[in-house]
Amino acid sequence: MLWLKAFHVIFVVTWFAGLFYLPRLFIYHAEASEAVVRERLKIMERRLLMITHIGGGLAVLFGALTLFAFAHASIDYLQQGWLHAKLALVVLLVAYHVMLARMTREFARDANRRSSRWLRIFNEVPALLLVAIVLLVIIKP
Repeated sequence: MLWLKAFHVIFVVTWFAGLFYLPRLFIYHAEASEAVVRERLKIMERRLLMITHIGGGLAVLFGALTLFAFAHASIDYLQQGWLHAKLALVVLLVAYHVMLARMTREFARDANRRSSRWLRIFNEVPALLLVAIVLLVIIKP
């Protein structure tokens, strides 16, 4: 079970690297005035999104395996409120990830309609979710 948990944490870190940095690239992209810079950012965004997909997919996989292992050890594990709250926040993270994928496609088509100010606020969402998730997992209120 500890191996599953360790790999879950490793891939959560990988996932969050992308969730934190991809919106930052969008801010640079929205503010870029030179075509060559925008083209370079498109490549960076696409590549980072792929790494984020891998990290997110493996984080969810190892998280699910960890959840099943704990539930197999004690069915009462699934009755804990903090776990329900954590899983709800993970669903929000997946939705955020989906939004990043859509936004990457928009930037690739030069179809971004959002301001750099909006993107700066949007960039803070995963940090807030991370804080809430870590507090739930560690404190287990």
